[in-house]
Amino acid sequence: MSVDAGDPHRGDWDALDELAAGYVLGTLSAAQREDVARRLPQEPGLQDRVDAWEARLHALSALAEPVTPAPRVWSAIARSIGHAEQRPTSATSATSATSATSATVRPGWWHSLALWRGIAFGATACSLLLAAMLGLRAFAPPAPPRYVVVLAAPQDKTPGWLIQASSPRRLKLIPLGAQAAPTNRALQFWTKADDWSGPVSLGLVQANQSLDVALDRLPALQDNQLFEITLEPAAGSPIGRPTGPVLYIGRAVLVR
Repeated sequence: MSVDAGDPHRGDWDALDELAAGYVLGTLSAAQREDVARRLPQEPGLQDRVDAWEARLHALSALAEPVTPAPRVWSAIARSIGHAEQRPTSATSATSATSATSATVRPGWWHSLALWRGIAFGATACSLLLAAMLGLRAFAPPAPPRYVVVLAAPQDKTPGWLIQASSPRRLKLIPLGAQAAPTNRALQFWTKADDWSGPVSLGLVQANQSLDVALDRLPALQDNQLFEITLEPAAGSPIGRPTGPVLYIGRAVLVR
């Protein structure tokens, strides 16, 4: 069955839960995040929800592989904070370096008219380039909205799936350790926006496989859109609507 206003599972996803989840995911606006931060010391219930979501979503950290910066990156950082020193390897090289510097930099170079003309020309070119870039950005189409959904078990809120959507017309379903379906049963993926008459199937899913889903035949993805995974017969629901229990459920959150 889908989760609507009268569904008993809806109470598990109250406004406090959604606020805590958005705070942990980092999808709240700056003003909302500041408001939650102010409320946390005075509202133990909200703090408990935030702590619980942090624990539930800890598995998401495994999706990002650690990357070791290249040595040149550390060198650049060291130079930028003044900890890198370039020392000559010998007295001979020091003398050579001093001679080369003396030969290259001559007294009075700042009086060169050609130099200042070049600097002025470069500054003008940079200004024109910056203006052109800002103009192109002003007329560029806005970036499409991005959404994220965490599908969690209704009973204990354990996350089982992650939905990422960088386009309102396509999404990716990623397993986070969801349990496989029993023999002769299947996991079926559903969605329903608030103004739809009923849920729509997005296909059968495997607990250990990611799934790319095109939404070309559906309205564009919207904020608070419902997603759920139910347990169905092996071939899927025979009536085009959920018939089994809801195993995982969540709503789309717009990433600002």
